[in-house]
Amino acid sequence: MTQHNLPILDFAKFREGGSAKAEFIQELGDVTHNIGFFYLKNHGIEQTLLDRALELSKQFFALPIEKKLDIQMVKSPHFRGYTKLKDEITREKPDSREQLDYMPEYKAIPLEQIPQNQPWLRIQGPNQWPESIPDLKPTLLELQRQKVALAKVLLTAFAESLGQSPDVFAHTYSTNPSVLCKAIHYPGTAQAEQGVGAHKDGGYLTLLLQDEHSGLEVLKDDEWVPATPIKGTFIVNIGELLEIASQGYLKATQHRVTTPPMNVDRYSLAFFLTSQLNATVPLLELPAHLQPSNFAITQDPKNPLFTEIGKNFLKGRLRSHPDVAVAHYSDLPQLA
Repeated sequence: MTQHNLPILDFAKFREGGSAKAEFIQELGDVTHNIGFFYLKNHGIEQTLLDRALELSKQFFALPIEKKLDIQMVKSPHFRGYTKLKDEITREKPDSREQLDYMPEYKAIPLEQIPQNQPWLRIQGPNQWPESIPDLKPTLLELQRQKVALAKVLLTAFAESLGQSPDVFAHTYSTNPSVLCKAIHYPGTAQAEQGVGAHKDGGYLTLLLQDEHSGLEVLKDDEWVPATPIKGTFIVNIGELLEIASQGYLKATQHRVTTPPMNVDRYSLAFFLTSQLNATVPLLELPAHLQPSNFAITQDPKNPLFTEIGKNFLKGRLRSHPDVAVAHYSDLPQLA
């Protein structure tokens, strides 16, 4: 029997209700207090949809480079579209992956209608899709829709694990939450390279669908351990927003991706949920039994991670995609 380095939680227990639901909530809080990563099985999204989404993503990455560059991200002021190998930056180093970024297709706001103090509203707009694979758009957007619904339910479970009302975060994501999705291809390399540099995610939750090839590594007890794929599961990890909202009780964990060996291609679909970009995230008052003797973070309700969600999201996008920054955001003063 394969041993896995991360816990496996069964979402069927949550849906069952009663004592099974309570047990799931307890497990969720315990697991993410110690390490902010776990596998989620029986999540309710059909395997046929997951398989189809991965297959269509592979078809996209198999297109000639000229076809992929037709929807290159630099053509979009909304940070949507294709990024070629080593064009995205993590920790000031290029990532050895190519990807297609897409988000909910909220209507773009005319530039002249965007307040100067809310430049992140420029991110709102349409995606870019390849004309030659017409099924890609509806499939990935349907999967995105179902992942949003799942992530919102998971946030109610996290809230309960922290001794809060299930809807304590609801006002921060009820209208146009910030969602970023990526279809990703890691080509094989002769020596392991940075697929994605070590980092923590910045939002509430990340859901990752992996193919059969390993590459994701999680920092656990000061060692990098592989998060080997388990078919039918998502890898779920919490972001810094949830860590800070929980006063450091829940842990956002460093992770990275290394490239596969030569002649092996790794594919994944990543989903990141943050609050609405204009939201203020609550700093939760935890019950006494959840309060550690000293917190790992400094508590400040005015912390920019709470109050400047949109600004921080835009800063992250500009830092990761300097070509888009030059093409579409050169008029902005540097974001402090």
